[in-house]
Amino acid sequence: MRRMSLTARLAQDAQNTSEIYAVLFYIEHSSLDKPILLSTDPTERLQDDPLMYCTRSTWMDVNPVTDPYLFVLASATVPSDIDDVATDTSLVLENVDNDIAKLLRSFTDFATVNIACVLASSPDLIEAEWHGLKLMSAQINAGEVALTISRESIEDEKVPSGLMTKNRFPGVHR
Repeated sequence: MRRMSLTARLAQDAQNTSEIYAVLFYIEHSSLDKPILLSTDPTERLQDDPLMYCTRSTWMDVNPVTDPYLFVLASATVPSDIDDVATDTSLVLENVDNDIAKLLRSFTDFATVNIACVLASSPDLIEAEWHGLKLMSAQINAGEVALTISRESIEDEKVPSGLMTKNRFPGVHR
């Protein structure tokens, strides 16, 4: 069972609330100079020309002053907690910049995606998070970019799996 803050629980139980959930995305890949930080909530105006909004959070040890999570026009679903169902989520970005497609097409292997769900009023308090997911596919058209994010397939795990060696399990080999 996932732990949630009292503020989040009260907001969910209230008929009306000013609390808004935001989803933060931390995307990293070996070909990127630094991780891509995205947010689904325009919490704070970052600059006027061009108009940009952001969410400032310390999640993933990010410096909120120098590296804010940039707001994107997107819809997102978070992974499900249902047993026996693959951890699968999607992120649909509005295709407002051709550089998005160019960047996605440059990846030859999986990018790693970490996802956090926060309240916009308290972006440093993580309500739920998922680490180590992989960017599995990107469907790109003129209007939107649909990203499918999931865990790496079990069939792709290396065989044999981890061995009970002294280096990996020093407590077993005393």
